[in-house]
Amino acid sequence: MSNNKNASSAPRISTGAPGLDIILGGGLTPERVYLLEGTPGAGKTTLGLQFLRDGVARGERCLYLALSETTAELEAVAESHGWDLAGIDVVELVSDENLGAEFQQSVFHPSEVELGETTDRIMEYTTRIAPSRVVFDSLSEFRLLAQSPLRYRRQILALKQFLSQRGCTVMLLDDGTARGGDVQLHSIVHGVITLEQQPREFGKERRRLSVLKMRGLKFAGGYHDYALETGGLQVFPRLVAADHNIDFKPAMRATGSPELDKLLGGGLMAGTNALFMGPSGVGKTSLATLCAKAAMDRGERAAFYLFDEGTATFFARSAALGLDMAPYLADGRLQIHHIDPAELAPGEFAHMLRTSVERDNVKFAVIDSLNAYLQAMPGEQFLILQMHELLTYLNQRGVVTVLALGEHGLVGQLRTEVDLSYLSDTGVLLRFFESGGKLRRAITIPKSRVAAHEQSIHEFRLTSAGIVLGDALEGFEGILTGLPAYTGGSPMLHPE
Repeated sequence: MSNNKNASSAPRISTGAPGLDIILGGGLTPERVYLLEGTPGAGKTTLGLQFLRDGVARGERCLYLALSETTAELEAVAESHGWDLAGIDVVELVSDENLGAEFQQSVFHPSEVELGETTDRIMEYTTRIAPSRVVFDSLSEFRLLAQSPLRYRRQILALKQFLSQRGCTVMLLDDGTARGGDVQLHSIVHGVITLEQQPREFGKERRRLSVLKMRGLKFAGGYHDYALETGGLQVFPRLVAADHNIDFKPAMRATGSPELDKLLGGGLMAGTNALFMGPSGVGKTSLATLCAKAAMDRGERAAFYLFDEGTATFFARSAALGLDMAPYLADGRLQIHHIDPAELAPGEFAHMLRTSVERDNVKFAVIDSLNAYLQAMPGEQFLILQMHELLTYLNQRGVVTVLALGEHGLVGQLRTEVDLSYLSDTGVLLRFFESGGKLRRAITIPKSRVAAHEQSIHEFRLTSAGIVLGDALEGFEGILTGLPAYTGGSPMLHPE
């Protein structure tokens, strides 16, 4: 899944993380010096090794200059990802030899001696190995050896000049311990990539990166989520819907219920989204399952993203309504993704959706529910922005999207955690109401941008034979309040 609009004709080399290459519009400009900064544990060393391993796979000489980690520690990091360091030359710039008595002297400040020795060793190994890619880990130790900002800047400039003249593409790692950030260093290097990890009160920490600077390259700005897992950094570029528009023919899609199709004005239009709203247990997921079954019966592929309901519960409830989903799962027409909002970043969820649409050709998607998805977002305003891009993307790909939004309460005035009705093309409102001492369900269509829908309210029943829509409840008033009054003029409700 690439974005060719950001690509440039200039030669590039991969960072080793395909998602990061997409953000950079194809990768890094070779023979330049880049800064990779982030707090300890953010994944700098892992990304540095990915960068070098990509070079090894392309037959390049690669060098890892280590000031803060030993070879054994790097081997342990590689082993944790199922890698080895074959083809990568690892040089420890500080060894235990410097601890001997013969290295102790008092004429010069220790940092002056050690800085010169470190610089000499960098030049020596770089000249002897002649690498194409170099990772220097880390600048925080080099900064301490330099003592003064002026001396540090001069040393970095000298190293930059030396390495660039030898055709090296260099990745400098920095743990961000410089007070107030190292702005001077930002001005020296060709590009700056920042890795962040943000702990949360509950659940997995959120990781994200941003490209602060990249000379001569058009890159995707803003924050991009990433995951640090076995196998390295997996980067999820921020979704920009405008970059993924394709041509498709809009057409009405049947829902599996002729009565519901008539109520909707023909069905659900390809390339639109529908918001199913109602209290818990009213039948939002069941109605979405009916629509998905109709899509799969037409030969399309469908995907459910379940934030609330367990997979076993989903299959059991569907089968009890005569909507057996197991055969569709078995033949590949149905995908079920159980999502834990405490463990999944929004960018990773968007990537999951994109993979289903672009790789697996999913044409019907159900997100159930937005209430739980909201918990994965840092704030309501970010949910709205994220959903705007996500829904625009799905609409442009010709996907029918169903969003389930739970409302708080059973009858009377209900409320929602967030109002997304203005983003939806079709609104489907489900309600409980009381009649004859029994709790019943009603359905109506308050909004449709694509069809002349009916505005009547109908009884909505979940039975072992399926989902049934009754006649319009014309003889009732106050259905949506939950306490209707029967005025006559229409058949009484179907007996339970």
